[in-house]
Amino acid sequence: MRFLAALALPLLAALATLAPLPAAADAVPTVTDPVANARAVKLSEKLRCLVCQNQSIADSNAELAVDLRTQIREQIAAGRSDDQIVEYMVTRYGDFVLYEPPFKPTTILLWVGPMLLLVGGFFILIRNLRRRPATEPTLTAEEQERAARLLSDDQGKTDK
Repeated sequence: MRFLAALALPLLAALATLAPLPAAADAVPTVTDPVANARAVKLSEKLRCLVCQNQSIADSNAELAVDLRTQIREQIAAGRSDDQIVEYMVTRYGDFVLYEPPFKPTTILLWVGPMLLLVGGFFILIRNLRRRPATEPTLTAEEQERAARLLSDDQGKTDK
């Protein structure tokens, strides 16, 4: 029995060292080519995270963003140019994946819309300012006397 216990302890120690660590699943391999890494970062900053929508895939921690960064690195390793990689992403996910969508009929509202809102708001402001009377209307003599009587009556009531 002692013999089995003596064998079991080293065997368990060996198995424990060979077991994968949970943190190793989160480890990201380092890139050995700094030029390819710089290209991948530059491309990742040009593309929008489809989950977060207000972050680039370089800034996002969403699973889809991680997958897209991996795809970019794989395509760089395969020898594709930056334009080919961006075209692949646009073909797969649409113009929405780009932070700067191209100027074409389907995106014209994105480019012209803010200017239309600004010009429209300016015209509404001008129209409302023109409709407003220039000065406050003056009271007639009769209206001034009535106002004075009402105010003097109120003064008398508050003094008591």
